[in-house]
Amino acid sequence: MKLSLNAQIMIGAAIGVSAGIYLNSSGSAQEYYGTALYVCDLVGGIFINLLKMILIPLVFTSIAVGIANLRAHAQMGRVWKYTLVYFASTTALATLLGIIVVNVFRPGAGLEVAMFQDAMSVFNAERITLSQFILSFLSGIFVNPVTAMAQGMVLPTVVFALMLGVALVMAGDKKASTILNLLDELFVLIMMMVGWIMYIAPVGIMALLAKLIATQDVTFLAEMGKFMAVVIGGTLFHGCIVLPAILFMFTGTNPFKFLLGVRDALLTALSTSSSSATLPVTIRCVEENLKVDKNVAGFVLPLGATVNMDGTALYEAVAALFVANVMGVDLNLIQQVIIFFMAILASIGAPGIPSAGMVTMIMVLQSVGLPAEAIAILLPVDRILDAVRTMVNVEGDTIGSAVVQKLISRK
Repeated sequence: MKLSLNAQIMIGAAIGVSAGIYLNSSGSAQEYYGTALYVCDLVGGIFINLLKMILIPLVFTSIAVGIANLRAHAQMGRVWKYTLVYFASTTALATLLGIIVVNVFRPGAGLEVAMFQDAMSVFNAERITLSQFILSFLSGIFVNPVTAMAQGMVLPTVVFALMLGVALVMAGDKKASTILNLLDELFVLIMMMVGWIMYIAPVGIMALLAKLIATQDVTFLAEMGKFMAVVIGGTLFHGCIVLPAILFMFTGTNPFKFLLGVRDALLTALSTSSSSATLPVTIRCVEENLKVDKNVAGFVLPLGATVNMDGTALYEAVAALFVANVMGVDLNLIQQVIIFFMAILASIGAPGIPSAGMVTMIMVLQSVGLPAEAIAILLPVDRILDAVRTMVNVEGDTIGSAVVQKLISRK
């Protein structure tokens, strides 16, 4: 009996975790350690590069076609409204949850700042003000679309696709039908290519998970255990309780069945730590397994992969307060409110790539007067936390597509 692709991916993930634990426990002194990591890096890298190869064409065609086709149902305005409200609401809930759990459990309060001094002294942090961040963010949106696509820049590609989709709507069927049909057929062909890439997903995910676990510093993980427990616990609470509750409240869908339908996307997110690289798998799961309309999925999911980062927002809030605890700084209510809004803003500006939260974390720290060098405290454990928060980022996007579809179907 031939195993389904879903079963193969689950088996590959289990083997990858087991192999990673074995390699980590055996130590780098073993002669096969370097070879094993090289093979995992090679195989995992090929899988990620294949996903990145298909990413930009998929984002461009899915958004443009999705918006253009929504005109027939007079739903474009409602999709916009519900999508943005959902993104803003869930990100705010995740950030608030992060601030609550870190105030309850106070991770970092028992650690000494001296243990991080060496790392902080060698870490060269580039300071960035809020105005610089906003300028950089906006200037990075409106760029030459050909350059953006050639360089794999997702956010400007999303913006150009949105504008093209709106232009196709305003042009009408007579002028836009040829281009729309071309984009529609191109989208079908790209999804066919996604299906081909998924055939190697079990091996790719296995290799990525094995490398992730094998390269973790167990000693430092133990020292940072409480911080990691708070981040992972809060993130999983948001992913297993808050988001499923929203799904059930608005759609009546069984959350367990829903998550089973998107498990391939969640495992890919866990192994790649990239919501953008996971996007081809996410769209495939949502359209084929959950039967979400391709126009809704084609709009919500690519946009969500660039701006809807629940897990990242939660992490940025927890990490900033953790650093304050380590350094003995008691942040008042106003400062924590500042962190709340800055974490939301930083999560929106974070690119959908591995460890993207580190790029914007400096801005959150500096917003309440914490030193940028303190980010060095977080770097050793960021990779494993990044995997968990990316999985919840992707989950939030998939649930968002189902919620938006249900809301626009109501009369």
